[in-house]
This record gives sequence, structure tokens and C-alpha cells, in this order.
Amino acid sequence: MDALAPETTPPAPQASGPLPVPLTDQAPAAAPGAHYTDLFERMRAGFRLDPDNRAAIDVELNWFANHPDYLERTFGRSELYLYHIVAEVERRGMPLEIALLPVVESAFEPYAYSRANAVGLWQFIADTGSHYGLKQDWWYDGRRDVIESTRAALDYLQAMHDEFNGDWLLAIAGYNCGEKCIQRAIAINQAAGLPIDFWSLRLPAETRTYVPKLLAMRRLVANPGEFGIAISHIANEPYFRQVETGGQIDLKVAAELAGITYEELYELNPAYHRWATDPSGPDTLLLPCDAADAFRQNLAFLGPDDRMRVVHYRVQRGDTLATVARRYKTLPGVVRELNSLGSSERLVVGTDLRVPSGSAALPAKAALAAARFDSPPIFRKSRRPIIHIVRSGDNLYAIARRHRMDVKKLASLNGMRPGDSVYAGQHIVLKRFASTLDPAPIAPTPRGAHGSQVHAAPAYGSAARSSARAVSYTVRRGDTLSRIARMFQVNIHQIMTWNGMATQAALKAGQQLTINVHSNKDPR
Repeated sequence: MDALAPETTPPAPQASGPLPVPLTDQAPAAAPGAHYTDLFERMRAGFRLDPDNRAAIDVELNWFANHPDYLERTFGRSELYLYHIVAEVERRGMPLEIALLPVVESAFEPYAYSRANAVGLWQFIADTGSHYGLKQDWWYDGRRDVIESTRAALDYLQAMHDEFNGDWLLAIAGYNCGEKCIQRAIAINQAAGLPIDFWSLRLPAETRTYVPKLLAMRRLVANPGEFGIAISHIANEPYFRQVETGGQIDLKVAAELAGITYEELYELNPAYHRWATDPSGPDTLLLPCDAADAFRQNLAFLGPDDRMRVVHYRVQRGDTLATVARRYKTLPGVVRELNSLGSSERLVVGTDLRVPSGSAALPAKAALAAARFDSPPIFRKSRRPIIHIVRSGDNLYAIARRHRMDVKKLASLNGMRPGDSVYAGQHIVLKRFASTLDPAPIAPTPRGAHGSQVHAAPAYGSAARSSARAVSYTVRRGDTLSRIARMFQVNIHQIMTWNGMATQAALKAGQQLTINVHSNKDPR
């Protein structure tokens, strides 16, 4: 899909009083640093968002609590990056729940890539990344740079926090759907004399679950034992240090100098998606703290010709810089620079050229990132209809709302009436003919940092999987089957079937219901 830069707009319309700030009255319990040995304890002391106990949060909390293997993998990956994120969030005086947003965005996978072409821990689309100063070129993608993407994400969140008069929930929601989306929802509620806090606004369905996901993670991390979860200790100390390279360097050479594996170097430096650092900078690498000094010492003994591994190629008749570069999976400018060729100098048959030797030996994730840069999705005309495959629990109203369509138009496209039933696996036409994204199907217009009103689950190199999950819902005073069905986007008959109810009997507070909820989360 097209990627849009964040919309710069005047401040949101103001209410008669300030927007509510969903913070507790308590300041962080204690200072960071030596007071804590566990990074999670440090984070808990800085939690400031209202934990809340709304049903929407309970739904997400149930999913997290029922997938401890997902949490183990996610927090296992986070061990490399979380200390830096926590320190930066804390330095800015932001609630430390913000440090958990990469759980929701990418499951702490720095190579995460969504169907909306959002990238990295913080899931930036290209234009939004550029707007916030993230360099993106053939060598390097700042959206995957741990330090730079964290800086950009916090800048974006802080800007929206200031715009929405200190309301962090609105800032977090805006990170998902864009500040314009929040402004419009506020204006609509103001015109109707309605409250303008997050829970009162009419927002895209995905955004209505995005904030609850973060608040669910906040509650789980705050007290994992309450939910039968054990979160492994992460030391409250930095994992990496940033070191200067003094110019472009082959990453295999860098790994050898540091005494770490090639794969480990790329996990800390996922912004580099070629075999070497970017010749135009940044001239830095992240290295494990215990490897940084060895790298510096060994780098001092490295000669200029040892920084880049090369092979020699003898120029053949018909060769050009472009054909040689293509053969070795590099750029003409790289070959020109390695051989000190002038800008207009042509190749001479028989000349010995130095060309990079490491371009075909990238770790799998980095190679996939490079391939995506080299072959980005393109728009093409399609004569195929755009369809929605019905999920368990879908109805025409839910499908229309999800795709921002009028339900009458949707029903008409499919020769149906709005109240007609649908069944799992049924193909519902959304549009007869359209321009589609190749190879992925058409997607909603991007708005927020990661470019989609309906947030695309990280694909991690493959199509994100969808699944249904059973959650337990505790009936509250005043609940009805109709209200619960709307909340979970299912229909009353399904709730009755799942719970063996023969009639629409009155519900009792405290009663447990089983609801099958569709999820796009990838539990890997």
C-alpha cells in the first residue's frame, strides 16, 4: 500500500476543559539504576498508566496469559534491546509502559515486517520513518536501527502526547491510527457533547484493541503471578555499547574483531541489510558490552585494505560497472569506489577489479530484508475482485465496519441483504475490480507510525497467520447477550451455541461465558 508521512496539523479542537490524563496519582516509586537488579522491577516502579479492568483489556490479557510460550520468546528477544528502551523512556519522563509497546508492535523482533510494509521493533512505514529522521538506503534502514528507531518512536509519541494535552492513551492510540484520526474522533464527540477520552471515542476497530493490548501487557508485567505466568529475570544493566568504526567495514570482519558470531552482530545491528556498514554512515556498531573493548583494540591494528573483503575480477568484453555490480550483488558506485575509478572512467578489458566478496553470505533475516528492499511491492491493475474470507463469528455488519464500508453496499455487491447470515470460509466481495498491491492484497489506507488503520501482524518473513481463540468472559452487572456480542464482534446465536444455551435466558453477574475470538496475532 502507499505509505503516507505523518500528517502535520494544527492542534486538535479543544474541549471546555483539558483532556483527561489517564495517569495514577502516584509518581514512580523509586529512582532507577542500582536500586534494582531486575529490569522488570525497574519498569514496574515507573508504571503510571491507569491499569483499568475493562472487558476489552481482559480479552487481551486472557490471550497473553494463555500463551506463555509466546511471552517467553518475546521477552527472550527483548533482552538485547529492552534496557536501552527503558532508559530512554525513563530519561524523557514518560510512563514506562511505553517500553512495552514493541511487544504489541513486533514481539521484539527487529526484522519484523508487516503487510503494510512497516519495519522494525517500532513498525515504521517508510514515509513516517523519513519524517522522523530515519535514513533508508540500499545499505541501511534506520527503521530497524535499535537506537534510532527508539528515538523516532518516542519523538512521535511525545509529540502526540503534547498535542492531546497530556493524554497518553490518546497518544498511544494515535501511534496506531494517526493523529488526524484521533482529532476527527475528538471533534465528533465534542460536537455531540460527548466525553473525549480514549474509551469514549469512535475509533477504528484495530485501534480499539491496540491500546487494550498494551494495558493488558502492563497488568501482566505488573503482577505476572496473578495470571499464573513467570517472567524470566532480565538484568538491569546495558546489553550493548555503541562503538565507532571509523568508516565502512565488512560485517564479517567486524564480528571477528569483536569475537562474536556473524548472526549475533546482525541481531544487534539489523539496520544493516548488506554485508558491510553504509559507506555514507552511520559509522557505528552496537556490540555486546563484553565485546566492545576487544573490537576497539583489534580495529586499531586493522590496515585500510583489511576493512573490506574483496575478490578480484578480470574485466571481459562487454562488461560495464552495472553488469559487474549486478553479478556480485552490489552497486556500481561500490565497485567504482573500491577501485578508485573516476565518475566518467570506463572499464578496460583485462583490467583487474576489486569487488566485494561477502554479499552472498548474509544471515537469513538480513538477506530477506535486502531482498525486500531490492524488490519492493508495486501497484498493478487487477481484474480480480477484492474479497474477504469470512471468519468464525463474522457477520455482514462486522465485515462492513472492518473495511469501512456501508453494509447495504456490501450486501448488494454480494446479492444479499444486510441481515443475511454468513458462514466461515465464505468469500465476500469487497470490490469488483481495483488496483491491488502486488503481491499482497489491497490494504487500508496507512495512517499511523506503522501505516495501517488495521494493524498488520508482524509477518517475520512469511504471511502472518490467523487463528480463533477461546476466551472466558465474566458477565458483569447490566450485561446482555446483545452487548457482549457487539463487544466481541460475534452474534448472539454463536454465544448461545458455544455455551449450550437453549434460549436467551437472563445473564447473572459472575457467570462465565466462553467466546471464540478471532486473532491475527502470530504466536511465534
